[in-house]
Amino acid sequence: MPLAGWATVRRIVTNHPALEYLPDWQKMASNLAPSPTGAKSAEPEALVKILLLGDSGVGKSSMLLRFSEDEFDETYINTIGIDFKTRSVEIEGKKIKLQIWDTAGQERFQSLQALYYRGAQGIVLVYDLTKGKSFSDIRQWISAVDKHANSVAVRMLVGNKADLGSQREVSFEEGKRLADEFGLLFGEASAKVGAGVSDAFMQVATTIAKRGLADAPAPSVRPRTVVDSQAQKGCCN
Repeated sequence: MPLAGWATVRRIVTNHPALEYLPDWQKMASNLAPSPTGAKSAEPEALVKILLLGDSGVGKSSMLLRFSEDEFDETYINTIGIDFKTRSVEIEGKKIKLQIWDTAGQERFQSLQALYYRGAQGIVLVYDLTKGKSFSDIRQWISAVDKHANSVAVRMLVGNKADLGSQREVSFEEGKRLADEFGLLFGEASAKVGAGVSDAFMQVATTIAKRGLADAPAPSVRPRTVVDSQAQKGCCN
């Protein structure tokens, strides 16, 4: 197989989230093709777990896809349960692996989400700025975070779908005021055009790193991912 072919196979195998807890498979994948002479794979020095919370349809999965793979898909599939993606970044000269967990927004899955709160060093609360109800519901999500999450976790409020300004129901000032009330970081973003998404995750990760909250070991909880059989369109800018 040409070297380019090996690179494709290697990328597909090593990037699949299901292999996060299967180091032997990752080792096999890394040995599919020889590394260039002198090349060294820099292992992350720390792990940061970030949890995405918010109502269904606000664009949590789209934000995650944009940050982890720089992609956007007009067609989305509701997350049911828990899923995650990873991305390694460098913060102040230190390589850190971000493990970002995407949660279902449906009420019936909130008891499942509670199992994942405590191990998170960062929590990103997302609302759809074109839907006032998703913003009003943020108070309930904050109550759940106060109840289940670690008190030192870095928290951020993000208004998604900023590209739909003409349909806005929540002003920037309203979002900032709510964030200030609860001591949250704040920003607006658009997963569709990519604006503000990376800034939000990096702001949370940088704050975690500066506070010395990053971990070395990976969480012991495995994700449980199921998806709706019916795809829907146009929800998650």
